[in-house]
Amino acid sequence: MRLAGKVAIITGAGSGIGRATARRFAAEGAKLVIGDKTAAVHETADLIDGDVEAFQVDAGDENDVRALVDAALGSFGQLDIAYANAGVSGGLTGIFDLTVEEWQALLQVNLIGPWLMIKHAGPRMIQRGRGSIICTASVAGIRSGAGGPHYSASKAGVINLVKTAAQQFSGTGVRVNAICPGLIQTGMTQRAFDYAAEKGVTDKIGRLNPLRRAGQPDEIANMALFLASDEASYVNGQAIAVDGGLSSSHPVTRQETGKTAA
Repeated sequence: MRLAGKVAIITGAGSGIGRATARRFAAEGAKLVIGDKTAAVHETADLIDGDVEAFQVDAGDENDVRALVDAALGSFGQLDIAYANAGVSGGLTGIFDLTVEEWQALLQVNLIGPWLMIKHAGPRMIQRGRGSIICTASVAGIRSGAGGPHYSASKAGVINLVKTAAQQFSGTGVRVNAICPGLIQTGMTQRAFDYAAEKGVTDKIGRLNPLRRAGQPDEIANMALFLASDEASYVNGQAIAVDGGLSSSHPVTRQETGKTAA
């Protein structure tokens, strides 16, 4: 019961990492406010044996993020943990083929969304003199080769955001960290797994990392639990890779655009 007596917000809780984390946090005693853009967030709530409120929200919308924070305070009287997990992948479109609208839509969720959570959850935690804010980044934000240009840039932004925020929260007792997942089997990546199964090359999934396998949502949830708990009381301003060792060398097959800038 490492989170007994604590209240947590989790976005992107309708599936994958968010759902796994919600179940893990609840099992460790946390009361939850969970959000997702899909109605599947209510299915996650049904899987939880404990105090939970579920909302269908846009993690990149300031009013929706503010509403999640208000719900935590209104229903449970406090806020101890905020996990800005929601994100979108954007595909592997080449850098010259992306539109401004595609960049803006992805950044709104992947980068502005975590900032909004920090903006609105942070002051409430400062009032209590403690708290843990966690953001989902990616190994794509560490080096090139693990995502499309706009996705990779957004996750690099998240990594710098948590470092900057940790400094701005100096002396408040509030910690801010990021998790950088590698290849995790979630709804976002399922197409790759389905394609590999169709071609009979499932054994090649995750072959570039030293563990030579893909990760599972529970393995990210375990890291989120650690960062949310008092066990991580001296961990702050960090971007921790949970990737089977991929980022220790980050081997990739280079993606060529076949085009040059005008």
